[in-house]
Amino acid sequence: MSTAMNFGTKSFQPRPPDKGSFPLDHLGECKSFKDKFMKCLYDNRFENALCRNESKEYLECRMERKLMLQEPLEKLGFGDLIGGKSEAKK
Repeated sequence: MSTAMNFGTKSFQPRPPDKGSFPLDHLGECKSFKDKFMKCLYDNRFENALCRNESKEYLECRMERKLMLQEPLEKLGFGDLIGGKSEAKK
């Protein structure tokens, strides 16, 4: 007896998510940026608003090295940081 039940002829075609799926940094090209971001989070009790500049730099590194899709910084929520200034910077 078969346990598979086919309720139609449609087959499931998986597709990757639009956002959130990107290659891992196997070569460590952005490791220094990631480490700086993680240290900032640790030093600021994981209050990510205080580490937005480090987050922006890490994402810029990933985009420059084709480890994620190139996106405008404004679309990623960093429009206020363009020009290197941050209100949340200590």
